[in-house]
Amino acid sequence: MHQDNTIEFKGTKKGIYVQIKPDIEFQAIKKQLADKLEETKSFFTGAKILDIQCESLTTEEKEELKHLMSNQYQMHIHMEEDADVLNESKVFEGIHEGKTKFHHGTIRSGQKINYDGNLVILGDVNPGAEIIALGNIIVMGSLRGIAHAGSNGNKEARVAAIYLDPTQLRIADVITRAPDGEYEKPLRPEQAYIKDNMVCIEPFVIKKQNQGNE
Repeated sequence: MHQDNTIEFKGTKKGIYVQIKPDIEFQAIKKQLADKLEETKSFFTGAKILDIQCESLTTEEKEELKHLMSNQYQMHIHMEEDADVLNESKVFEGIHEGKTKFHHGTIRSGQKINYDGNLVILGDVNPGAEIIALGNIIVMGSLRGIAHAGSNGNKEARVAAIYLDPTQLRIADVITRAPDGEYEKPLRPEQAYIKDNMVCIEPFVIKKQNQGNE
């Protein structure tokens, strides 16, 4: 099927946003971007790029696309959101009250979601899938793939799931993996957080306040 709309350029008074559909193979994205820019080279030369918007691209892949646009097509890269994060703080601080993405549906093997805020999955994360967030990760289902919360260094971030059994779990730069062989599977919702520079996992229990008798 023809995929000319995989990449779209949205112009504003301040500059251009590059919007890319998620879950497309990176080399295909790179080729289509180069083809589009080559076709309209005179129009985009010297243009100001504000952001590359695609939830499935990694930071490294976005950097490669930036390099392509700036070096081969002389476009000026001015990432407004990146600049805001760097100016305000070196890590994402919105884990208590910050921007949050809700994803409806299961994340299947081979799929990846990378979001610059808190991430809530309304479904399962299957083995072979990967979810990354600058903030917290909440899975309203089974988390059996790879999860990385606080991905740019916030050790206060947490990961919680109805069924928490990831192949790899990472918070900031602290990593834990599922044990080898047979082990006891979780029977209730659990949460993971960093304590003494280690990932701790405990039941997610809401403590009820004592109510007086009328």
